Formats: sequence, structure tokens, C-alpha cells
Amino acid sequence: MRNLVVFSGSSHPDFSEKICRRLGIRPGKSSLEKFSNNETKVELYESVREQDVYIVQSGCGHVNDNFIELLIMIQACKTASAKKVTAGKPSVPSHPLLPYSRQPDVPYKRAGAPLTRAPPMTVPSSPHTIPSTPKTHPSTPLMTDTLDNPFTTTALSKLSNEMERIAVGQQFQRTSAASSLSQCHGAMSPGGSTDGYRQWVAKSGTLIAELLECAGADHIITMDLHDPQFQGFFDCPVDNLSSLPMMIKCIEYTIPNFQEAVIVSPDAGGAKRATSIAEKMCMDFALIHKERRSPDKPLKPDLMLVGDVKDKVCILIDDIADTSFTITKAAKLLHETGATKIYAVITHAILSGDAVERIQSSHLDAVIVSDSVPQTEHTKKCSKIQTFSVAAIFSEAVRRTHSGESLSTLFESTYDFV
Repeated sequence: MRNLVVFSGSSHPDFSEKICRRLGIRPGKSSLEKFSNNETKVELYESVREQDVYIVQSGCGHVNDNFIELLIMIQACKTASAKKVTAGKPSVPSHPLLPYSRQPDVPYKRAGAPLTRAPPMTVPSSPHTIPSTPKTHPSTPLMTDTLDNPFTTTALSKLSNEMERIAVGQQFQRTSAASSLSQCHGAMSPGGSTDGYRQWVAKSGTLIAELLECAGADHIITMDLHDPQFQGFFDCPVDNLSSLPMMIKCIEYTIPNFQEAVIVSPDAGGAKRATSIAEKMCMDFALIHKERRSPDKPLKPDLMLVGDVKDKVCILIDDIADTSFTITKAAKLLHETGATKIYAVITHAILSGDAVERIQSSHLDAVIVSDSVPQTEHTKKCSKIQTFSVAAIFSEAVRRTHSGESLSTLFESTYDFV
């Protein structure tokens, strides 16, 4: 293809190689290094003048370093092309997994549900103040004696008692205000036991979008955003590709007798994704719901299965697996309910920490993940992990975008990626 250059970031070079191989071009030559103080150094050895430039960078591994590297590469291409780029797209970052896409700007409760209305204030807007002089009540004996003779012993004694009572009240007010403030901070801290609204949530979603656009990105290509609202943070076009066509083909070719299996969503958030696959494949559907039943342990959820999975094969569908707590707990519940075999099909398998070991010791029979994140080390450590490639979707999206064709056919489950 003419007037097309594809650069690869350091996060997932194998994925870029697959895209270029399908497009029939070689990857753009570049040098990605770090100085002794870990600053990123980028050098482009390919002419990008009058070229459409695509930069492939996944949001995995060292996320912050890879993101800064992407911004520098975009700026380098933008400067080198001097805006003389085909179709007005100087640099099109291609994100198999968009970084920070799991941090939306909508405030959420601790249970995970979005807030439907403004939360109540946890700290009084203005503390109560005590007047410097006590209120006068003419009907009290104290004030009557004082007016008759302000220097009598009885009047002075009562005045002393009244001033002592006011001092104790002031001390109580200060103690109550300090206690309320500490409870508020406890609710906002990770270990706080008081359920409150997090007042100072950083809007990282908007910031990431603005940084990409400020660097010079004119178009974003990604896949299966965890929060679809993330597209609204950008002023430039965003193509959120779907892995559903490849997932359906993977289920058909990998899982025997898949027609008799049950598609299961491990949480309520992924129900729409799972039901979409179940409807297209004419399969049964089940849902695992987290319900907080115990009043003495409100932070310990109880998993509840909605659907029948007894003596059936179950296929868990999810978009992201990071610590793999969700899918392993869901697999345990399905096993206890009577499922014969349990598979998991996941788009972005980050598998950080001890997630691989957790999968190996779980009730999952197989975990099928895409190659949007490097999986070489994961497959070596765990025999249950299998991979399927989504490079065909990205390469076709790049080809159609470069040629000015529509991408709508890529969302159809019947589309055949040769």
C-alpha cells in the first residue's frame, strides 16, 4: 500500500508485525530508547512526509512509560510531516488496549453502581459558632438579680457557673467538628470504614484524551473500551472496534458442542456483551450477580447465579482480566452449581500480579484470550491459557481508514477475516 507508514511502540512489537504482514508492508524504522535518568528518546528513521502514519501501542506493561512514548512518537510524526498528510490524518494511534480507559469521570459508589443523584455533604458547610457573650433571658433569676445589684455574691456565682457552662460547650463543639472531619477522611481513604462520596477523584479519562489530541492525534483506533463513554472525551474520531466476531469464531472452532453450552457474564456490567454473543449464536445465557445481603458485612458481596448451568458447559465472557479475581470466583460458583466444564473468553488479558497462578489453580478448564496484550510469558507459565489473534480486525481497520472506506462491516459477526 502506498503512502502508508506503520510504526510500532515498545509495548507490543509482535502485534505490529502481524498487522504489517497482513497489509503487505514492512514496519516503519524507528529507535526507542531511554536515557540514564529513564527519559524516553524517540528517533524516526522513516520519512513520513505526505504519508498516513499509524502508531501501534498497547496499554499494558509499563503503562505510563508506554503512554509517554506514544505521545512523543505522535509529536515527532506531526512535526516531521508538517501537516502534509494524506486525508488529514498525520498520526493515527492504534490502541488494542487504551490506557486509563477503566477510570471514567462518572462518580461511583463503593458497590460499583453509579451515583444517581448528588451525594449529601459529609462535612458541614460552616461550623456553628458560639457568641462571645451569652444570650440574655430577662425571665431568668440570674439576670433579675444582676439588674437589681450586679455585684451581689449570688449574681457573681451564677455568672461564673454560666461562663463555665459556655466554655464546656465550646470545647464540645470543637471535639465534634474534629470527629466529623476524621470520619470524612476515613470514608475517602481506601481503608476507611465509613461509606462516603470521594470528593477528590482525578478525571484521568479527560486528561488522557486531551494529551493525545494535544500531541497531534487526529484519530484513535481501539477495541472493546471498558467504558464506552470514554469515546466522548475526545474531539477527534474514535473507532471502538469489537472483538465479538473473533470471539464467536473462536468459540465455534475451539469448544466442542458449543451449541449446548451456556454463555455466562461474570458480573452485571458485562451482561450486554455476553447477551449479544448468546443471541448471535442462539445459546442460553446466565448471569452472576453480586448481592450484598449481610448487614454486618456490607463490603463482602454474595455471588448469586441467575440461570441454569447444571450439567452444562459454561463459557465466561469478559473484556478485561487483570487480577483474574472476577473470573476465578465466577468459575468456583459455576463449579459448585454443577457445571461440567468452564471456559473463559477474554479480550484484554493483562494478568498482573499472581493472576496466572490463580488461573492455574482455579476451576477453569481453559482461558482463551486475544493477543491485544503480549501473552508469550503467560502461556509458558499456565497451560490453561490459549490465544486467538485480533490483528486481522486492526489491519482491516487500518486499510479501510487509509482507503476512505466504511468500518461498519467490521462489526458484523458474519464478516470473514481472511
